[in-house]
Amino acid sequence: MSIWLDAASVAATLNVVLLAVLSGIWARNYLQFRSKHPLGLLIFGLALLAENCLSFYYYVLDPQVATLLRDAAPVAGRAMAFVQVLELLAIVALVWITWD
Repeated sequence: MSIWLDAASVAATLNVVLLAVLSGIWARNYLQFRSKHPLGLLIFGLALLAENCLSFYYYVLDPQVATLLRDAAPVAGRAMAFVQVLELLAIVALVWITWD
């Protein structure tokens, strides 16, 4: 399952970076316009950022959980990687829309 956990870790890392950038943009927009829309996007971005930081911590930094995940059935690793990659694709779409 190591390759699937590695894929999930890379996707979670990219998610953290992209969400930090998006949250910064949305925070700047909220401070400039004082509208509920960028505030809602900022709250959404921060919640996803926290989720991805926690995922990264479990996949990479916590040795007990990382060992447990590496020893789990391969179907679990594929599922975790699939979810992280889907989330990455959605975040890339948000980045594209935000910077357009």
